Amino acid sequence: MEKKKERKTIALIAHDNKKGEIIGWAVRNRDKLMQYNLCGTGTTAKLVAEATGLDIKRFLSGPLGGDQQIGARVAEGEVDMIVFFWDPLQAQPHDPDVKALMRIAAVYDIPIATNRATADCLIK
Repeated sequence: MEKKKERKTIALIAHDNKKGEIIGWAVRNRDKLMQYNLCGTGTTAKLVAEATGLDIKRFLSGPLGGDQQIGARVAEGEVDMIVFFWDPLQAQPHDPDVKALMRIAAVYDIPIATNRATADCLIK
């Protein structure tokens, strides 16, 4: 029988041009986010934790493997939702990693919010 987790886990990720947006979203939703285990890629996790005071497990920076680390946690059943504010107008050097993370989220039926409107819907 599968063991049920007590608290669900949300992964927080944002490309450089979207870090301010995810910080603002996290500050506005701090009380809701307190109800979850949180993790995130390097700089995003650091900045959100500093702005909110929330405890966030930090993985590597996205381009250095953080996206892949979170993807592995999805495959292991340790991540229940991803908030990934990505920049569709900026080329990313680690674009294959981003696509792999989105693919693994789809394979494991994990909701992934790629903008504020979707993140607001999922957090409610």
